[in-house]
Amino acid sequence: MKKVLILGGGFAGVEAAIYLRKYGFDVTIISNRDYLYVYPTSIWVPTGESSFEDVCIPLEKLQKVHGFELIIDEVESIQSKEKKVYCKTSEYTYDYLIVAMGNGKVKHKGIDHTLTICGEPTESLKIKESLDVLIQKGSGKIAMGFGGNPKDPSNVRGGPAFEVLFNVHNQLKKLKIRDKFELTFFAPMKEPGARMGPQALKMMDLFFNKLDIKKQVGKKIVEFKENGISFEDDVFIESDLTMFIAAGDGHPIFQNSDLPLNEAGLIKINDYCEVTHDYDEVVESSTVFVIGDSAVLDGPDWRAKQGHIAEVMARNTAFNIKAIEEGSSERKGYFEHLNILCVMDSGDGAAFVYRSDKKAMMLPMPLVGHWMKKGWGWYYKNSKLNKIPRIPGM
Repeated sequence: MKKVLILGGGFAGVEAAIYLRKYGFDVTIISNRDYLYVYPTSIWVPTGESSFEDVCIPLEKLQKVHGFELIIDEVESIQSKEKKVYCKTSEYTYDYLIVAMGNGKVKHKGIDHTLTICGEPTESLKIKESLDVLIQKGSGKIAMGFGGNPKDPSNVRGGPAFEVLFNVHNQLKKLKIRDKFELTFFAPMKEPGARMGPQALKMMDLFFNKLDIKKQVGKKIVEFKENGISFEDDVFIESDLTMFIAAGDGHPIFQNSDLPLNEAGLIKINDYCEVTHDYDEVVESSTVFVIGDSAVLDGPDWRAKQGHIAEVMARNTAFNIKAIEEGSSERKGYFEHLNILCVMDSGDGAAFVYRSDKKAMMLPMPLVGHWMKKGWGWYYKNSKLNKIPRIPGM
């Protein structure tokens, strides 16, 4: 039985493990934490609507259900020519390697003065602690936003910034202290959220105006400070709590690997998620695959990395490895599945967002949308644990 080594225990890594086990492979996941963190539902941790435990699935439980091996360790180097992965406590060999480690973050000056909802999971609790302090005080200034990476525009996470901001507004409104707080959204690009489509862009402005949320866009971020954010042209936003989702770039470990990287430090792949290479640096493309945020995502200008695309890449990779072992030339690619798909939650409702080459839409879903996203979170956890049947493609 061929051995598949998967680096990363997130959306992409776990999905690949589940399907490879179905195909009968010997699968090992190496993860630096012992739980799968459900990032899309972590937006409710800062407001206390969900606990930290609510948005975690212990990897040990997934291991028992699906039968893969689990190793908790820290990857330090990937050497594909040797077919070895070097970790903090040991080294590992493989027949096939799947890299699903996520990515790093663009480093901004003063970034330590911010918290994020799309980085280290425990930071969601720190946002909650800071927010609770301001609520106890009874007033404050809160700024939330996201950044971009010109070297890899697909590596942006804008949706969660909008969601947390809207949920904080809703929480303050419920507490009847919203008028005591100044909420500001910020981003360096002129049209943040433009990749969702023109309709969504117009609706976001309507949301900001309706909810009395200020907006600072179109100016480069110079520095984050303890009391706010400096932008170019001497623009400054005061803030008691700054949440910022930095754009992704290459995981630092990739610099210690022999895999081909793009300018942003992400690993180059083809449509089948196989590692691609330059002629002077040969990598066996049939044994190394990269999925999720670790990979360079090709496609239209509006493309964005999302969990459902990571899972498509994972299922395709499992199929392609199976096909290679069977001597079949059939392959499955991710290009045809590229789209933006999300339910953007506001705490008291949501908006359904969809974008493809053929269509772009944003559909308001008052109240029911909020409970639909809650329902998806319940479905995701229980279907992954085989407690309920999985819906194909979800």
